[in-house]
Amino acid sequence: MVQDDLPARGAPPKKRSRIDSASTNDAPKTAKTPARLFAPFRALGLVTNHVPFVLQTRSFKGATDGPRLHVLTCLGRSWAMWEGGKMTLLFVGPDCLDAITCLAMSGDFIWASTGPHVVKYLRGKEVARLINPLGTKLSFILTFGDQLLSLTEDGSRMLVWDCTTLELASSIEFENGFTATSVLHPATYLNKVLVASSQGTMQLWNIRTQTCIHKFDGSQLRDSVEVDSPCAITALTQSPAIDVVAIGFSSGEISLYDIRADERLMRIFMNEGPVRALSFRSDGQSVLASASLKGHIALWDLNNGGRLLHVVRGAHDRAVTAIEWVPGQPVLISSGEDNSVKQWFFESPTAPPRLLKFRSGHYEPPYLIRYYDQDGKQLLTASRDRSLRYTSVVRDSRSFELSQGPFAKKATSLSTPVANLKLPPITQLAFSSARAKDWDDVLTVHKQESVARTWTVREKKLGKWVLNLNEADAGKNKKKGNPSVGAARAVCISACGNFGLASTSAGVIHMYNMQSGIRRKSYDVGARPPDVSSRFRSSQKERSVNGLATDALNKFVIASTYDGTICFFDFHTQALLHTLVLPAACASILLQRDSGLLAVVCDDLTVRIVDIETHRIVREMSGFVGNILDIAFSPDSRWLITTSLDSVIRTFDIPTGRLIDAFRTASVATTQYTDVSLQGIVEEDGAEVALPSIQGTAEDEALDALQSLTIEEPPDVYSTPSQLGGDLITLTLLPRSRWQTLLNLEVIQQRNKPKEPPKPPEKAPFFLPTLPGVEHRFAVTQKGDSEGRTKRPSKRLEAGATQADSTFHRKLVSDDPEGDYEVLFCYIKTLTPAALDIELRALGTSLESLRSFAGALRRRLRAHRDFEAVQVLTSAFLRLHGDVFIANPELREALEALQEAQVEESRRVLDAIAASLGALSFVRDVL
Repeated sequence: MVQDDLPARGAPPKKRSRIDSASTNDAPKTAKTPARLFAPFRALGLVTNHVPFVLQTRSFKGATDGPRLHVLTCLGRSWAMWEGGKMTLLFVGPDCLDAITCLAMSGDFIWASTGPHVVKYLRGKEVARLINPLGTKLSFILTFGDQLLSLTEDGSRMLVWDCTTLELASSIEFENGFTATSVLHPATYLNKVLVASSQGTMQLWNIRTQTCIHKFDGSQLRDSVEVDSPCAITALTQSPAIDVVAIGFSSGEISLYDIRADERLMRIFMNEGPVRALSFRSDGQSVLASASLKGHIALWDLNNGGRLLHVVRGAHDRAVTAIEWVPGQPVLISSGEDNSVKQWFFESPTAPPRLLKFRSGHYEPPYLIRYYDQDGKQLLTASRDRSLRYTSVVRDSRSFELSQGPFAKKATSLSTPVANLKLPPITQLAFSSARAKDWDDVLTVHKQESVARTWTVREKKLGKWVLNLNEADAGKNKKKGNPSVGAARAVCISACGNFGLASTSAGVIHMYNMQSGIRRKSYDVGARPPDVSSRFRSSQKERSVNGLATDALNKFVIASTYDGTICFFDFHTQALLHTLVLPAACASILLQRDSGLLAVVCDDLTVRIVDIETHRIVREMSGFVGNILDIAFSPDSRWLITTSLDSVIRTFDIPTGRLIDAFRTASVATTQYTDVSLQGIVEEDGAEVALPSIQGTAEDEALDALQSLTIEEPPDVYSTPSQLGGDLITLTLLPRSRWQTLLNLEVIQQRNKPKEPPKPPEKAPFFLPTLPGVEHRFAVTQKGDSEGRTKRPSKRLEAGATQADSTFHRKLVSDDPEGDYEVLFCYIKTLTPAALDIELRALGTSLESLRSFAGALRRRLRAHRDFEAVQVLTSAFLRLHGDVFIANPELREALEALQEAQVEESRRVLDAIAASLGALSFVRDVL
């Protein structure tokens, strides 16, 4: 029995499953159970890592906007290509099995070293792969004409490949005591490269003859005082001057060295730490930029003996990985380990730079993720890097970090990084976009702080108010002799966006007005219930409130305490309505306002669902191995998604209380979040799913479509045919105003006619004569040999001039007289009423054109297509050329045929309308 693989007739096509490119390129062939509900979709917020970026400048013939800049950054196991002008993401490469250690570009090709391989890409698609015969990892690559140079991870060998044949051309082994770290090709040096080492020495090699030409001793490259201590070369770059290179050392020393004369020209010392990158300005200014391990960028004036011009302190929050001047422009591009790429603009040679453009993301793993608004296109994320970021799921360019204030000047004066002046890490956040256009809409609490802070997403910055939670209770605590006030623990914003609530570890709950920042109400959780006190040996009376929530109608305020109680308050009267005692201590809560279900995470590794109307536990979800980190409801309140410390993301069906999906990730996840009929599963059925990549199979196929324009598009099974049936009459589906405007075009033109005619200029400019028609085409005339002598045009030229037809006329003549004139009417639908009126008027120059258009109208009526368009065109056509048909009897036959078709089709339409009206009247009378 042979089973047909084609889908059944009428059934929708199956959606193609997305397969990560890493599994097809480099991943080992291991069978994995597919996930039941979720699949990797996209990774967000990645810009760059510790691998230096690559800058490419390309000029195109005829371009008027200058050279194009391409910035290539590393994203771990993949890479990203950015357009340097606006820093927009062009495309992303597929994932590799190993992490990328170095990148290079040559023309349209991208080279990436990953493990023992060097992969060659073209427009994001792998086209070739080089393999290290030694099997060791590669740490550095450099394109050198039609050759590719690479260094092994241990720095003992340099491999040379031929890029055309993709074969290993040669292998150079260095002597003992020389560990190669980087390679540089000096300008104008044929077949020669400079190799730097971690011992602070350099060697000049001829790669064609595989011989070492010269060795540069470390005592000559840097000060002899520090010769005894090993000092690695961490940066090596070519200067605009021939034979001169800049060498950066891990000690912070920078040497400008003439490799031909073998002498040092200048010494510069960077006090900000080891040198990570160097770059020379190339727009006529003798400026050297250097970057340090601490994130600073220094600028040196080479005309004044290497005098320090400026130091951009805290240019990056972490170590700077690469800097590069844009050729011929006062723009410096830098990247750092803080997951950012920045462009610095210099308005003058001596002025400090200003930040021009940048792309950035979290450089520490985010631990708090919440969807902002209800459309699912924005995220609010908090990380250990002390930042609060707005991340767009749709477009990376819309993402930004919410500003905490002008810290740059303060950081410079205090000589401290900007990151040290930021607020402590966020522990909880809440938001409501209902009044986001009017006032602050985000409320946060921070680690070891007793205040809550407001933020505004619209203005991308910290808000107006700092809410001191213990200000009202300071006097009360002072009288009791208890100066401790407690740290802020939880926040919540009402659904209307008018009120914000915050609580502390001392059991204080206050409500504030989000517009004015004034405290309006306070809630008291009361004393600890007796059955709860028995769980704790401590005699401390304060009850830490670690969770807050309000319902959708502002009827209840719900507070959870660490000792395992859920307190329900009346929103308006502040009265305590009910206290629900849980079987275990409570860690956090999450309320789904639409359904009134409250999810409570307890310390006994159980999630309990509470109905806020009945104040009862309705479901319990258990089976966790590690601590529960975060939870999320699906929008319809049917699913509960949880993530725990065992790296398993579980999905529970709330009505049945059963586990319906579980999969394991490579690292511990923080959740955020959707309907199908489901069945329960056991924990062992959970599959291991790869984390989302930057580019998957769908993106690879999109890039293939850009490469080859001959790929046939698959048929669209949902497309509507142009004619549903042979006896049905089809309309154009264009707006009615299109045809009404054509019928009343003369009235509209008369109404819009200016009161005064335009005044001609005193000296009218010369304009080339144009040919009749909608398209602008110039009538080219030839001048005679002399001004007074005119040449009579020949009959061939006269015939050619009369045949200068418009596109409308060409389509009319070229269509089959016995066809349906589909090409002509498709073109008519694209014309404006004014353009169509001009084309209809132009038909009067030839009787044959009038006969052809009348035939086209008749054939379109016989095809039962575009009925209302044919009626309008017939009316306008006869109004313009009716006198011509009367004066020329030879056109009578075409006009009579059009009349016959018009009468027949009109009768069919009227009969169909009458039948429909009769059926409608019958149904109306019966009902």
